[in-house]
This record gives sequence, structure tokens and C-alpha cells, in this order.
Amino acid sequence: MRPWLTRTGTVLASVLVLLTVASCGYNTIPTLEEQAKARWADVQNNYQRRADLIPNLVATVQGYAKQEKDVLTAVVEARAKATQIKIDVSQLTDPAKLKQFQDVQNQLSGALGRLLAVSENYPDLKSNQNFLALQSQLEGTENRIAVARRDYIEAVRAYNTELRTFPGVLWAMIFFRSAKPMAEFTAGDEAQKPPQVKF
Repeated sequence: MRPWLTRTGTVLASVLVLLTVASCGYNTIPTLEEQAKARWADVQNNYQRRADLIPNLVATVQGYAKQEKDVLTAVVEARAKATQIKIDVSQLTDPAKLKQFQDVQNQLSGALGRLLAVSENYPDLKSNQNFLALQSQLEGTENRIAVARRDYIEAVRAYNTELRTFPGVLWAMIFFRSAKPMAEFTAGDEAQKPPQVKF
């Protein structure tokens, strides 16, 4: 046999093996895991944006509604709790940690809702440009949080599905044994109750 023929055959076989490995899904698990982590970073970024807006909103309301001290205190305390609970990407596989994070964020959302409801009793506050701008930014941030959480849930769903379906389950058993399913957001108990409308 000619030596150049065996070298060509070896090169062709190597290229064929590389193409097979590249297209077989080996990279899918780490790719989906990194996408889910990136989505989580976006969730945290939007929660931090909300936490950064709150002191300005509280200060603006305080100037107009000094007697609403309990509501303002509740917002400040809820913000403090929410900023104390941090989850890094290594804890995304722990549903209890994610629930704890989600609970303090929900408490902050509830306190903010009460604060914005209080503003209805103060016509001067409702027409204040600073308050209106902050309220608008806060509403936009809440929408961003909802989108970021939706994107995270979808990324986690794709990652968890890959860990449990063929051929991902094989790659997970052989090469990615440390890969664990990530926790998902769940609706809180208060989300199950219909909102009360009062006129």
C-alpha cells in the first residue's frame, strides 16, 4: 500500500470522527448550561436595578407623605432583605435557595405595590415629575424582571430537558456527571389568588 494513501485515509478518518463528535451533541449540555447561567445573570441585574431605584422612590414619596411612615418602612425593610439574599450560579440547582430568593423578591414586590397604592391619596405626589418618572422606571423594571424570569425559565427548561433526553442523557452520564438539573421559578401563593378590585 502506498504511504500517501494511508496518510490520506488517516486524515479523512480523523476529519470524519471530528465531524461526528461535533454534530452528535457533546457540546449541547455545556452550551445550554451557560445560556441558563447568562439568563440568571440578567434576572439578577434587573432585580438590582429595581433595588437601586427604590431609595429615590421612597425619598420622593417621603417628601409628600410623611404620615405614611409604616408603608415606607416596610419598603425599606423589604429592600434590605431582598439585597441580602444572593444566589450565584453554583446554587441554581438548589430549589430551596431559589425559593428563598424568590420569596424575598415577592415581599419587596408586595411592599412596592402598597407604596404605589398610597400615592393615590396624594394628588400633589401623583403630579410630581420625579415621582412619575420613578414610577415609570419601576414599572419598566418590573416588566424587564418578568421577561428575564421568562427567559431564564425557558433556558432552564431546555437545559433540564437535555439532561433527561437522548442523546443528552448519555453525555450527562459519561462526560458531565456533575451536571444537575437547575431549579425553576414557581408562582408564589399570592399569585394563585385573584386580585381584589376596589372602587
